[in-house]
Amino acid sequence: MRGHPSPIVIGHRGASGYRPEHTRSAYELAFQLGADAVEPDIVATKDGVLVIRHDIELSETTDVAAHSEFARRRTTKEVDGVTLTGWFVEDFSWPELALLRARERLGALRQASSSFDGQFPILKLSSLFDIVDAAAEREDRPFGLVAELKHPAYFEDLGLPLDDLFAQAVQDAGWSAETSRLVIESFERPVLAKVRKRGVRGTRVLLTETAEALVDLTAGDLEGVSVERALLLDAEGHARPELVDLAHADGLAVFAWTLRPENAFLAPAHRRGDADAAFGAWQQEFRAILTTGVDGVFADHPDLAAAVRDTLSVTAS
Repeated sequence: MRGHPSPIVIGHRGASGYRPEHTRSAYELAFQLGADAVEPDIVATKDGVLVIRHDIELSETTDVAAHSEFARRRTTKEVDGVTLTGWFVEDFSWPELALLRARERLGALRQASSSFDGQFPILKLSSLFDIVDAAAEREDRPFGLVAELKHPAYFEDLGLPLDDLFAQAVQDAGWSAETSRLVIESFERPVLAKVRKRGVRGTRVLLTETAEALVDLTAGDLEGVSVERALLLDAEGHARPELVDLAHADGLAVFAWTLRPENAFLAPAHRRGDADAAFGAWQQEFRAILTTGVDGVFADHPDLAAAVRDTLSVTAS
């Protein structure tokens, strides 16, 4: 994403530390708080509309359980080997989903975000393209989009191929020629190749939670990897840059997820006190990750990540 500071700060599901994740308010606030890009999780409705939700099961992040008209939609399914019971996005049309209101997924830890529960509707991917373009025009900056395709094999089995639907959404948004502002990521590598075959030119990034998954990784059909932040820290919470160095040597960009200030998410060495929701030594942890040489970080509180990044930039100069 040329034109951004390095490493870039990506608003993880928007500014989800302050507003319910994946809502218009969360995304607009992310840009106001200094994010260089935002990250949506993308799933599909039964009528082929791409919507932005972290989970395909809707009860944790929406008020679907309060809608009596949808009570009979509650069911049990197996998704990628996991048995889930609830309401599933692929069983709803877009007009039906538009009736729901968002809830913060981490509400027990985030009163600031959960206090807005029930106020915002679910967002379509097409609307997020508009939000990014409007922010870029308003601020005269090349804001980016880091799109995660969720459960692509599952949706393909349902006749809802995310690669096709995403390529069409990109074209409709006028982003087909974007090579610097658009990143496509997934835990399932095959969909990244499929998206490229559909003509989408953005950066392709493989998500992984384990270092083992990177042992035989070569650039090939990828331009980057996105790793769980713990892989970049040692047992004392200090920076461990070896993985970044190896990926860079293979020509791959490296992103890290997710920077969060609450004790519940920090490395043990950076926790302070016993309250999970309390902020620990988050600046120490953010600084350690940012100094590994990563090209970008995902953050629920983009202003906090940007503040540490900018401090490091001043120190380096």
